[in-house]
Order: sequence, then C-alpha cells, then structure tokens
Amino acid sequence: MDPKQAINQLRNGEKVAWPENAESLDFAQHLDNNTTSFRDQFVIPTKAQLKRTSIVDTADTRAPATSQFDSSIYFCGNSLGLQPKAVAEYLGAYLQTWGSITVGGHFTQLEDSPLVPYQDMAADCARKTAGIVEASPEEIVVMNTLTVNLHLMMAAFYRPEGRRKRIMLEWRPFPSDYYAIESQIEWHGLDPEEAMLKVEPDDGYLITTEKILSLIDQHAGELALILLPGIQYYSGQLLDIPTITKHAHAKGLIIGWDLAHAAGNVELKLHDWDVDFACWCTYKYMNSGAGSIAGAFVHEKHGDARKNKALKGWYGHDKSSRFLMDNKFRPTPGAQGFQLSNPSVIDLTCHSASLSVFNQTTMADLRSKSLLLTAYAEHLLNKIAERTFDGSYPFEIITPKDPLRRGAQLSVLLREELMEEVSKALEAAGIICDKRKPGCIRVAPAPLYNTFSDVCRFMETFEGAVRPKKVAEQASAQGGEVEARL
Repeated sequence: MDPKQAINQLRNGEKVAWPENAESLDFAQHLDNNTTSFRDQFVIPTKAQLKRTSIVDTADTRAPATSQFDSSIYFCGNSLGLQPKAVAEYLGAYLQTWGSITVGGHFTQLEDSPLVPYQDMAADCARKTAGIVEASPEEIVVMNTLTVNLHLMMAAFYRPEGRRKRIMLEWRPFPSDYYAIESQIEWHGLDPEEAMLKVEPDDGYLITTEKILSLIDQHAGELALILLPGIQYYSGQLLDIPTITKHAHAKGLIIGWDLAHAAGNVELKLHDWDVDFACWCTYKYMNSGAGSIAGAFVHEKHGDARKNKALKGWYGHDKSSRFLMDNKFRPTPGAQGFQLSNPSVIDLTCHSASLSVFNQTTMADLRSKSLLLTAYAEHLLNKIAERTFDGSYPFEIITPKDPLRRGAQLSVLLREELMEEVSKALEAAGIICDKRKPGCIRVAPAPLYNTFSDVCRFMETFEGAVRPKKVAEQASAQGGEVEARL
C-alpha cells in the first residue's frame, strides 16, 4: 500500500482500500517507515513510569524503553499533549536568564538562548503560531487561558441591542464555553434560557451544516453573536467553518469560534475565511503543558481595540510607549491590543518550545498523516465491530465517517456495561485514552508523536476487552485469533 496515494484519496473524501494484512503489526510498521514522525522529540512515558507514585526515580522509572512494547500508548493529546523534549532546554534557558541578569531579561537577548527577551515573547509566539492557524502575526495574540479569552472576546463582540440579544451555540458545549456564554448573557441583565439559541443535532450526535445555516436564516434578526466549536469535543465532528462563517456574514452577524480541539489538529485559514474572532488553548494538540497560555485571533478588520471597546490593560498598550507610564492608553495595533496583563514567561517558554517542533513541519503535512492515522484506526475498529461476538455490535463510532469532517479523534461509544472493563484493560496495558460520560472513549492518535504501530497495538487490547468472556475463552482455546494476527 502506498501511503501517499491513500492520503490523496482521503483528501478527496474517498475510501481507502486496505490490504488483507492491514491488521498486522508488520503492515503498521510499513506505514511508520513510510511517513514522517517527530516522536523522538517527545517524552514518551514507559509503562512503568505511568505507575509512578513519587517524583524520585526508582530502578523501574529510570529504565528507558528498550522496545516499543515497553512504551505506553498515548491517545490523549485531545486532553493534554505529551511533553516536547525541547521544554527542558527552553526552561533551562529561562532559569539561567532569570538567575543571572534578573530583571534585565525583559529587554536583553542572551547569546545562544532559544528565548527572546521577555517583552517580546508573546509576539514571538504569535509569529510562530501564524502558520498553524493561517493568519498574520498581527491578528494573533498569545495571552491568558481559554475561558478568559472567551470572556474578553465576548466583552468586545457581544453587544445585545433591541431584538438582537441571542447567542447561537452548540447543543452540548464544553463547560468552559457554556459558563462563559451564560455569564456574559447574565452580565447584560438577560435570561440565558431565552438568550441562548442551541443548535441541536439532526440525529444522534452530529450537527449538519444545513441545520446551522437554516437556524441562522430563521433567527438572524434575533442574534447578536454566534459562537461555535471548530471541533465538537464529544463527537469529534469538524464543523464547516468557512461555509458557516460566510453565511453568518451574509446576514450581518458576528461569528466567533472556539478552536480548543482544532488548533494544532486540523488545517485552519482564519484570515482567508474572514473569521471575526477565535480562541484556543495550547495544552491539547499544541503540547504546551497543563493549563498553559492560550491564544486568540482577531481579524484585521477588527484590529482597532479602542474602536471595538475592548477592555484595557497595560500590556495592550503599544510597546513603544508602554513604559512612559502616562496613563494615556494607546492600543497595540491588531489583536495584541486586546492584551491586559504581563503574560507568564514560564508559560510562554513552554509554548515556545512546543512551537519549535511545529515550525519544523507544516499543518498540511501533519494533517495528511493524521488523516491516514485516523482512517487506519477507523478501519481496525470497524473490523473488530464486524466480527461475531454475541450477535450485536459492542460499540459504535459516533465521529463522522467523512475524513474531511473530523480531526484526529474518533469517539467510540461503548455499550454501558463494557465501559469499566475496557477502561481497566487499557490502563493495565499502559494505554491512555480520554473517557467522557456517558460511555465514550475518545481515541486521538496525534500525528506528531503517535504511530501506526500504536494504533495496531491498541486494537489488540481493545478487542480483548470488548469481547464477551465466552467468546474470549473460545478464542484462547483456539490459540488466540487476535494475537495470531499480531
């Protein structure tokens, strides 16, 4: 099988013809040998390290992985990405700077340091993010955390007036979005139950583009803002951002996007799509550490923070006159005029380290590999589901089948009685996946560090866990059908 040909098929929305040996580890390794990986630039915990109970190393936690079977399988980058090895180098440079030239680190560039002066770090990260979201650096600001940025953007762009008071949102938003939207509505003295317009799925868990466009048409006169997820966290559905944005603008509406599960995962063209604003975190697919600094996009047409009545802060003041301390606010042109306070340099350091890996490749190349990884996982899951168990499927994939309508994540909805058994089996095998109630395991192979062999090995454990005990005992007596394939 030619991986490049398969990727081209997926990019055209076509199905891939998988060979008969697709379930074998040899085939998975063939795909690994013919695709690019940055796995060696990440810290991959061993199975022993996952059981760590102390920060003090023991013989087990010090021991490096001698084979791929010693390494854990990490499919949880949609919740917290793995640690780039560059983080240690970058944090070391920060500690050296802080410990030697102290406050001078704000303005002094040390030789051989991967870091720019503290005052320039947020703008430097914005430059390094430009290719990930396809926008100019001036349209990007790296600051705060996701929910804070959602509040700041809504403070600037949610202006209820007259009949236009409602915010369109998805039916099942992540709590960060829901609470932010709810409190912004309440801040304006409105009732969230009346001011929220929730987009319900047509059937099951997926929301069609047609449904969203129809609701915009029906309620355009009542909407003050649209705020939707680029990728829905539970189902893994990738919404049609350019089509929905264009339709909203045709009705004279402002539209923003939460890209927490999309940034660093799928190709984005925020400037060309004419998105008004967007927010994202950096600790998922962007691998910058738990609770790390977030990012926001503000289209250049909205780049005058003063005109948009953005909240003011010292770090939104233009850097050229920031230290005049005259209390005469002159906003930085572009998105960085929306900044409030001095950003955490430690957060920026970790983020800069992660961006150094992204800047060795392109989102187009990462997306290409991701399409194939996810399609391979889907194929193997379907083969497991099709096998004879007890006459019924033990799970269903609720993520869209169309590869262009999803990111790296496949949401596997288990029969309720299987959830505990599957969770225990995965944990025992050193496999980390994100579990979301009710009954959903979100399998997210990240193209930067996950391999096709990871996917193949995961399936062996997963299939053993979802088989009824009677069938499992029969397979064991026959020599283990699944194990023989691997």
